[in-house]
Amino acid sequence: MIFKVFNKRNSTRLSTKLIITYILITVIPMGLLSSLAYYEYTKSIEEQVGEYIPKLLKQANNNLENNLSELENYPELIYSSNEVMGVLRDDSKKNQSRYQQDKFVVESFLTKTYLENSPDILGAFILSKNRAFVSTRVPYDGFNLENLSLPYGEEHALGDKIQMLMPYRTALKFEGNPPFLLLMKQITDFDNRKSLGTIFLAVKLSFIEKVLSDLEEEKNAELSVMDEGGQIIYHTNPNRIGTFFPNLKEYPIHNGSFQSFDQKGPSLISINQSASHKWILVHSIPLKYLTKSTDIVKNVTVFAFVGLVIITTIISIILAWTVTKPIKRLGNIMQEVEQGNLDVYIPVHGKDEVGVLAHSFDSMIRKLRELIKKNYTIEIRQKDAELYALQSQINPHFMYNTLQTISMAVEEGESEAVVEMVTVLGRMLRYSLTNNDRLVPISKEVEHVNDFLRLQRFRFEERLTFEIKVEIKSDEYFSPKFILQPIIENSIKYGLEKRKILKIEIVVREIAREQGSKDIVFIIRDNGPGISSEQLADINLKLRSDPMGKRESGFGMMNVHARVAMLFGNQYELKVKSKEGTGTEVTIQIPIITKNEVSQFLAGKGMVSDE
Repeated sequence: MIFKVFNKRNSTRLSTKLIITYILITVIPMGLLSSLAYYEYTKSIEEQVGEYIPKLLKQANNNLENNLSELENYPELIYSSNEVMGVLRDDSKKNQSRYQQDKFVVESFLTKTYLENSPDILGAFILSKNRAFVSTRVPYDGFNLENLSLPYGEEHALGDKIQMLMPYRTALKFEGNPPFLLLMKQITDFDNRKSLGTIFLAVKLSFIEKVLSDLEEEKNAELSVMDEGGQIIYHTNPNRIGTFFPNLKEYPIHNGSFQSFDQKGPSLISINQSASHKWILVHSIPLKYLTKSTDIVKNVTVFAFVGLVIITTIISIILAWTVTKPIKRLGNIMQEVEQGNLDVYIPVHGKDEVGVLAHSFDSMIRKLRELIKKNYTIEIRQKDAELYALQSQINPHFMYNTLQTISMAVEEGESEAVVEMVTVLGRMLRYSLTNNDRLVPISKEVEHVNDFLRLQRFRFEERLTFEIKVEIKSDEYFSPKFILQPIIENSIKYGLEKRKILKIEIVVREIAREQGSKDIVFIIRDNGPGISSEQLADINLKLRSDPMGKRESGFGMMNVHARVAMLFGNQYELKVKSKEGTGTEVTIQIPIITKNEVSQFLAGKGMVSDE
């Protein structure tokens, strides 16, 4: 049904199509987006928590590692007391009075050093040579020499290592049954390389609670710390401390997050294992507690969907009327242009698609008018160039200087020079008067410039020298007519004013472009006085300005630049480089034009767009 409506192009109005289209592209996508938003919102919460919790677990594990490292330094404090070390070195066979004195010294040290400085230490024990030294914070049971069930004795092959014992591995109990771990370290007499006994420190697991306090804010989450074997050291449920964690070996990773399913439903489990002590932190929370806020989002989405359907229907009607009205007005203007009226006014009232279309159409009409004007102006500029070249050859000043040079040669009897000058002058005039082509072989243009320089050298003699290097097949390639002589005239005019000897070099060669094609470049260098930076900036400004504009000064150079740009595009141009006191270099770049392509360029088909 919908496609039938759109296929009836002649009977269905554009406004009706727009209304139907707008409703379809809003109601259906919004329904899909609502469902997708609910799913993505739920998924994003899981992903965010899945990324965030492992980072917290990793930081918590690092903090636990730091705390454990500090705890492992505690047994080393025993070496700071020479008096205690002296007691431990003494023979154990002493009278009761001396034993009580030694016991007082050692236990006072244990109390002052460990219990008073660290609230997390429940008790400190030393076994040495059948003697027991004990200092505890609360009453205890299960730690004495007669208790053979203890997993430790007086001497152990620990070396410098510290062993951590969990409460379930010892018979030691404290009043109130607080969870703790036992640090065991061998005491060594480094002077005699003998073992003096073993020190035990019972440390409350409250430091774990402090580290994990930020992770315990969620009441529905379970948090546990276990050793590498899965035995629980700490759990949010104290009754599980000492038991084994189920399914640990079945977990796919030990660093990261994943989903798990059990009787309670799906849960998000985050896990991290420390690098040094290999303690494993596990955070588990049912997904239903993470996504409970999505129910609110779902209800809000339903109400928003119904409201948006109503609003979009109203908007579609207004939009259809807004779009079709300017299009109809633009269509009427296009009919006028079709009938040949290019002087139409196209109002542009906005920057939407219709406004852009109107602006583009108006721009096209303006460019049509400019193109008509430009093609006409090209013909005028070419005639100006030919007139300039003709005037340059026969203007009174040029003719006067040339004839005066011939006259002086006649008086001095230099008949060969006179014949040569007359021949060269005749060839130059014939080139100007008989050749009406705008594009000529490069060999002809170079020959014309060579004749011009030969006449000038007859006049200035040793003050002027020149060299022409043609590195291409000049008979096969074409260039615009009269593009070199105006540049050379400038070099002679300004160069001989301040130089006793003026050297001019002309080079014609091929150069490669970035696109891989090749161009031809004319290079005119002189050793004249150069151009100041201010004058050079002014010249370049004029060269970059509109080539169609009229020039009151510097007509020759500007005319060459304008003709090259208009024939071949703005990427082909005349460039001037100069340094005051050193000389000037002018380059003219044109495309390679063969004999077969001359007619195309003259017809405008070979021109490169200026845009």
